[in-house]
Amino acid sequence: MELFGYPIQTVYLTVLIISGILILLFFFFGDFLEGIGEAVPFFNPALILAFLIFLSASGYILESFTSMKSLWILLISGVGSFILTTMLNVFILVPLSSAEESLAYTDESLKARIATTIVPIPKDGYGEVLIENASGRIAKSAVSFHGQEIGEGTKVLVVEVKQGVLYVIPYDEASIYKDYQKI
Repeated sequence: MELFGYPIQTVYLTVLIISGILILLFFFFGDFLEGIGEAVPFFNPALILAFLIFLSASGYILESFTSMKSLWILLISGVGSFILTTMLNVFILVPLSSAEESLAYTDESLKARIATTIVPIPKDGYGEVLIENASGRIAKSAVSFHGQEIGEGTKVLVVEVKQGVLYVIPYDEASIYKDYQKI
């Protein structure tokens, strides 16, 4: 069978090569195209290109190694490509997009965390603390909850969070109960 004056195998191979190059470009420059995906929700370039790759690869292989009619090969390749693309979306792309969001933290989740001062906190000013996490480190502005000076390298306990600023008290396991009674 011929399509556009070329053998169907050549069309399948050309679509495969072009789609492969485009998906590599999408991999490197995909952030640019994500804006288009937000404007048109059903348009996901990764899924469309994956569908074309699966379709053209299976079509090329079936045309090369079987004696089925080209229309049946196109139908089989289309159904198989749809199934593979759906599985790619459901089992890989959707979990990856939700995993990216789960790395975020909220200000409320920082309460009652132990941190270390990396910039001293003056009596009536701001310093900076470092909170170590399983997924990384978080550096945030901090103020002394009781208005006392806290030196660099001191362990502190986050008591409150207001407008992105942590209110901390020095953390001493022996006297922490007494400090909580003042709060």
